[in-house]
Amino acid sequence: MNIPQLKIGNLKPRYPIIQGGMGVGISLWKLASAVANNGGIGVISAVEPGFNFSGYLSDKKKTNREALSYNIRKAKTQSPSGILGVNIMVALNDFEEMVTSAVREKIDIIFSGAGLPLRLPELVKDSLTRIVPIISSAKAANVICKHWDRKYSRIPDALVVEGPKAGGHLGFTLEQLKNIRDFSLEKLVQEVVAAIKPYEEKYMSKIPVIAAGGIFSGKDIGRMLSLGASGVQMATRFVATYECDADQNFKNQYISAKEKDVMIIKSPVGMPGRAIRNAYLDDIEAGIKKPFKCISNCLKTCNPAKSPYCIADALINAQKGNLLKGFAFAGENVYKVNKMSSVKEIFEEVLTDLRKY
Repeated sequence: MNIPQLKIGNLKPRYPIIQGGMGVGISLWKLASAVANNGGIGVISAVEPGFNFSGYLSDKKKTNREALSYNIRKAKTQSPSGILGVNIMVALNDFEEMVTSAVREKIDIIFSGAGLPLRLPELVKDSLTRIVPIISSAKAANVICKHWDRKYSRIPDALVVEGPKAGGHLGFTLEQLKNIRDFSLEKLVQEVVAAIKPYEEKYMSKIPVIAAGGIFSGKDIGRMLSLGASGVQMATRFVATYECDADQNFKNQYISAKEKDVMIIKSPVGMPGRAIRNAYLDDIEAGIKKPFKCISNCLKTCNPAKSPYCIADALINAQKGNLLKGFAFAGENVYKVNKMSSVKEIFEEVLTDLRKY
């Protein structure tokens, strides 16, 4: 297969591969800049990026904004000609402030999911920042396109369609996750491509569809491109790399994970999530409550009074390598990861397979 050119506005990465944003602290400036330097689009996660900064406990929101700015600047320094993005969840209580910070730093792209980013166009007004919603259905694609068309006279610069095999929080119910045939990524991609055609025709502009969730090999990429996707997003594949921002113990969880270790959890934020089973999650499943003190209700959908644990604390601990007090989110195909690699090696492997597709 000849590798097609992905275009998001005026941005043209060498390869149609986007690295998914992974929080807390799994994809910060090191991983994002490495991906950008290898021809993809590197993405910084805006979920609690300030956890390692002084001031985090005293003024969490301000510190997170400063940390996001720091990571963007650092990534740009390390990859001055690469394409960089940030992933900012709509569910963040300081969503608007984080978007404003990213725009101020002249980030290339904002990816936004975990809710419908209906107001995103006005938050990036008069900037060159491209905006890309992350969705899980053709219905969501239509809602966003219709709203942006009517209120802002514009359409998304691209859409990431995240299927049920993704890691982390998922945009599906538990019932939908069991019905993989009706909600497969292949089916979702084709439905979204069809749903956005009227908007593409109205604006005489293509809306690139990015397939995400379970993308692991060059063969996976080729299959999605043949179904109408313009590119793919990969996240799990980039964790066990030397450049990933997580602690080695976190990466080792990926390398040692077996297929049976991948589980669906009920997150305190009210959404299902996919993670790697460990003793911490076994305790939660057994009904053991982990004591915590909420210093800043970071997610709109989280009710600290009813939560069995603080997911921010759990993910921060895991990022630092303390898996006794946390756990690792991961995609369904994490069991296929069996060694450490460089980002360059990942690109070489998947691109070689893609060209053979």
